[in-house]
Amino acid sequence: MLNLPLDYMAYALSLAELALGYTSPNPSVGAVIVRDGIVVGLGHTQQPGLEHAEIMALNQAGEMARGSTMYVTLEPCCHHGKTGPCTEAIINAGISEVHVAVRDPNSLVNGKGISTLEAASIKTYVGEYEQRAHEINEGYFKYITEGIPFVIAKFAMSLDGKIATRSGDSKWITSEEARNYAHGQRHIADAIMVGANTILVDDPLLTARGYSGRGGRSKLQPLRVIVDGQGKVPTTARVFSEPGKTLVAVSDQPSNREKLQIKREGTEYVIVKSQDEFIDLNELLKILGMKQVTTVMVEGGSRLLGSFFDSRLVDKVLAFIAPIIIGGENAKTVVGGLGVSKVQDAFHIRDVKVEKFESELFVSGYITK
Repeated sequence: MLNLPLDYMAYALSLAELALGYTSPNPSVGAVIVRDGIVVGLGHTQQPGLEHAEIMALNQAGEMARGSTMYVTLEPCCHHGKTGPCTEAIINAGISEVHVAVRDPNSLVNGKGISTLEAASIKTYVGEYEQRAHEINEGYFKYITEGIPFVIAKFAMSLDGKIATRSGDSKWITSEEARNYAHGQRHIADAIMVGANTILVDDPLLTARGYSGRGGRSKLQPLRVIVDGQGKVPTTARVFSEPGKTLVAVSDQPSNREKLQIKREGTEYVIVKSQDEFIDLNELLKILGMKQVTTVMVEGGSRLLGSFFDSRLVDKVLAFIAPIIIGGENAKTVVGGLGVSKVQDAFHIRDVKVEKFESELFVSGYITK
């Protein structure tokens, strides 16, 4: 038991953040149970099929849950899935008051969980730290309402917007501290996506290094997605020998159909509609959605990022800006593609946050739709 002066919902949100990267396609939820000013139960979502945050907190609280208050970051579920309804457990435990940060947009819940609690004479309050709770589960919210992943454009660039020199050298634009942080961001994404040229030039591993798991449990590597419209990536690339799964998306040109016959452990080839061997990214996102991918991090290169922006599919930007000048007309810029013809049509970023690492800046924000 804890006897601490806490902002209980903020505490619950910090517990939800602990679960990020482990719960997909389920949301990451945190729960705190308080009785007479004492924290008697804590919980966060476990891996799919295991305890929800509310159940974990109730089990810890035991009989102390009766007459207590629960703070939970997402509306409790009220339906049977791999686990039973959390609302039923809350009612049976004798909780007298529930604070919910944000409603669950899942059509199976979406206000029904709150109504169920209120019908059982449990005082229910909604909206505390709503924006923060939404941000924690931004991938889940988009996936559950639109059926496609939340798209994050992540890149590192020089102060003049270059991602490599004119010769193609790009190691390393950012510091080790920034790169470690980037691996942390990979850890919480369901999938990492790059274009074929990135594989051909850099031969990356595309893994979330340093994140083997919480409490000794293994955490699966993010799905690696390679957009290879022309079928150029060789099967000898390092990405194919790393732990985890890889998906290669090729265009629907007749010459690419033979790629579906390639059987390599952990690798899947899918044919996606295309035009002039440019893959239809909307179609690819639908395929990923059917595979229960809730968040995809697009890491380049310039051509792929440009295609995502041109198609207006980017939801969020994570940009590492190093205090170096590369220069050169032939040095690649971050975002290729067609771009906009007028400044007034440029993509605007809202809710901008700026942090500082060893020497570079980290800028994040959401694309205004």
